[in-house]
Amino acid sequence: MSEHTGPRTVRELGEFALIERINRGRVQASGVLLGPGDDAALVAAPDGRFVVTTDMLVQDRHFRLDWSSPEDIGRKAIAQNAADVVAMGAWPSAFVVALGCPADTALEFVDGLSDGMWAEAARAGASIAGGDLVRSRELVISVTAFGDLRGGAAITRAGARVGDTVAVAGRLGWSAAGLAILTAGSRPDDVAEALAAHRVPQPPYAAVLDTVTTGVTALTDVSDGLLADLGHIAESSGVAIDLDSAALRDPALERLAARMDADAAQWILTGGEDHAFAGTWSPETDLPAGWTPIGRVCAGHGVTVDGATRPGDAGWESFGGVDSAVPGRSR
Repeated sequence: MSEHTGPRTVRELGEFALIERINRGRVQASGVLLGPGDDAALVAAPDGRFVVTTDMLVQDRHFRLDWSSPEDIGRKAIAQNAADVVAMGAWPSAFVVALGCPADTALEFVDGLSDGMWAEAARAGASIAGGDLVRSRELVISVTAFGDLRGGAAITRAGARVGDTVAVAGRLGWSAAGLAILTAGSRPDDVAEALAAHRVPQPPYAAVLDTVTTGVTALTDVSDGLLADLGHIAESSGVAIDLDSAALRDPALERLAARMDADAAQWILTGGEDHAFAGTWSPETDLPAGWTPIGRVCAGHGVTVDGATRPGDAGWESFGGVDSAVPGRSR
C-alpha cells in the first residue's frame, strides 16, 4: 500500500495554495495587462469599450460528473461564454472564473477543470485573468468573458432586414444527439462524434471573426435551439424568418437518429448547445466560407419552417418544465 505524501483534496491544500496551483505556469494573452495576484485583474480596452457576458454551470443541472471529464466541463464553461462574445462581433480578450466546490473535491479534478478552461480560452485567443474560489455543497462554475470590438460596431440581434439571407456556421443537432444517447443509457454504434459534441462544443470562432465586416446584419450563437435563438433575432429586428428544411438536413445525423428511433430535425431545430452561429446577411453579399444558407428574412413575425409554424417548444428555457429536468443543457 503506497504512502500518501501530499494533499489530495481542496481542503487539505487550502484556498491560497490552490489558487497558486491553478495559476502556476500559465501565460496571459496580450489583452490581460495584470492577471491573478492582486485585488483585481487589469484588462485592456483598446477602443474604450468592452463586450461583457457571464454564464453559470451548476452540477447535475448543466453537467454530470459521470458523463463528462473535468477537462470537458472546463472547456464547455469557457466555450459557451466565448461564443456569446464572438456572436457580438468581438474577439475574446479575457475570462474571469468563479468556482464553488465541496471541500473534499479532489485536486486532480480541479487540475483537469483548469486545464480544460485554459485550453479553450487559448483556442478562443484569450486567457483567464483571475477569479474566485468558494466552498459550496455542489460544483458551481461562473464565467465572465470580455471581448474587444477592435473599433468595429457590435453585431446585435436587431439588424435583420426583409430580404436578408439566413445562414449558419457550425453543426446543428449533434449536441442534442449526444445528450439523447447519454440520457437513454444505450450506446448504438459510432456515437463518439455525438458524445464529443455534447461534452465539448466547438464554436467556429474564426467563421465569425474572419467575416465581421462582410455584410452580416444580425448574429447569435445557437445555445438554446435554432428556432429559439432565431426567434430572438426575429423579435429584436421586427421581422419574420422562414427556414428551408432541405437546407438543414444532415444525413449522418439522420442515420444516427434512425438507429435511436429519434427525430433528427427536432435535434437540429430545437436541440441547441452546439454553439454554432446563426446570422442574417445582406442579399448583395456572397456568403463567406464556412457559412451555409438555410432560409430568408421576411415581413411578419416569428420563425417558420417551409412556411409553417412548427409545433412544440422552440428550445431550452431555464425555468421551463420541472426542477428534475434532464441535466446536460448549458443554459
